[in-house]
Amino acid sequence: MKIRDLMIAHPICITANASIQEAIELMKANRIRHLPVVSRGRRLEGLVTLADLKQGLLPSMLGDVTLKDLMIADPITVAPEEEIETAAQLIYKYKIGGLPVTKNGRLVGIITETDLLRAFIEMLGLLATSSRLDVEAGNKPESLRRMLQIIGEHGGDVLNVFMTLEKAKRRVYHFRLAACDTEPIRKALTAAGFRVTAAID
Repeated sequence: MKIRDLMIAHPICITANASIQEAIELMKANRIRHLPVVSRGRRLEGLVTLADLKQGLLPSMLGDVTLKDLMIADPITVAPEEEIETAAQLIYKYKIGGLPVTKNGRLVGIITETDLLRAFIEMLGLLATSSRLDVEAGNKPESLRRMLQIIGEHGGDVLNVFMTLEKAKRRVYHFRLAACDTEPIRKALTAAGFRVTAAID
C-alpha cells in the first residue's frame, strides 16, 4: 500500500507568522495533534505538535516565544509514492507521531501513527468476524506450506498470516481465518507435530 492511499490529503496547516494561541485553537477545533507550517504555495517550512504549543504558550504571552521558535524546522518527510512500511519505520525509529507528505517540497498530505495503526488493523482483519490460530513451528520453510495444507484440508479459509519470533528464535505463525470451528484444525496440526499455542473461534 502506498502512502498516498492512506495519507490525509490537503491537511490543515498554518503559516509561521500565526500566533501560538491561533495554532492551539486550530488544532483543538479540528482534533489534530500535528500541524504543518507552510509558506506561500504550501511549501513546507516546519511542523508543530500540540504538546510543544502548550509548553510554549505561557512564554509566548511574555513575548519570548513565537510559532517559528517552536516548530520543527525541516522535519522528516515522506513522498506519496513510498510504501506505508517506510512511514511506519520512520515513526518508530524517531519516536514521532506523524510525518508530512511532500512532493517537490510542497505539502500534499500528512500521515500519522493513527493512520498506520488503522491500516494494519484492516490488513490483519481484526475488525471482521474471524477465527485465529497461533502455531509454533520449526524454522524450515516447508513448515508453513504444510500448515496451510492442513488448514485447507480441514475447512479453514486463511484470510492472512504473519509470523513472530519467540524466545530461542522459534517461529510462531498467526493465522487469521474466516469464522469457523477451529477444533478439527487444531487437532490435525497437533497430530502433525505442530504446537498450537492459541485457538480462538
